[in-house]
Amino acid sequence: MSPISVDIWSDIACPWCYIGKRKFEAGLAESGLADDVTVTYHSYELAPDTPVDFEGSEVDFLAAHKGMPPAQVHQMLDQMTGIAAEVGLDYDFDALRHTKTLKAHELLHYAKGQGRQIEMAERLFKAYFTEGRHVGRIDELAELAGEIGLDAGRVRASLQSGEYAEAVDADLDQARAYGITGVPFFVLDGRYGVSGAQSPEVFAGALRKIAEERADA
Repeated sequence: MSPISVDIWSDIACPWCYIGKRKFEAGLAESGLADDVTVTYHSYELAPDTPVDFEGSEVDFLAAHKGMPPAQVHQMLDQMTGIAAEVGLDYDFDALRHTKTLKAHELLHYAKGQGRQIEMAERLFKAYFTEGRHVGRIDELAELAGEIGLDAGRVRASLQSGEYAEAVDADLDQARAYGITGVPFFVLDGRYGVSGAQSPEVFAGALRKIAEERADA
């Protein structure tokens, strides 16, 4: 029987996406189907008009982007930090470097071709949300890729050439075709959509249901 496919639309700059990654991983482990599932990350840009070198803090960006008072943004980020901590993530919004994530998405496609996409996604999320790394710059992305064992020189050349720009565009087109307006968004077995950072139990139950349907078919 072919593996159950899980296609995840997410953005490196999406705090719920990193939390959703942890919750999905816990649900996958709980389902007992980890060996029967293949996971693929797909590109989604929450704020495509963001400059690579945004001048200002995450509070500055969100206050302008969402039209919220800075005090309300601080409260929202404090709540998000608490939610992240519940799944073992240490968010540091004071250190965070807001940037355009397009090249990070190209890197995820490159890593997919090398069989290292899951590790690359984890490294990018951690770099962005906990380490204050600049994931919009090619040199920094190549360095992060090197840290998980990819060839930094080849990564740099790929990102400079825009080798995977069309693959990113194809993901964005597919997201529009699915009607995805927010991430994370999970497509299980090409049939079932799960929106948001749901509980591990939701993911485990959905995967078991798919496995049972396949067994009965």
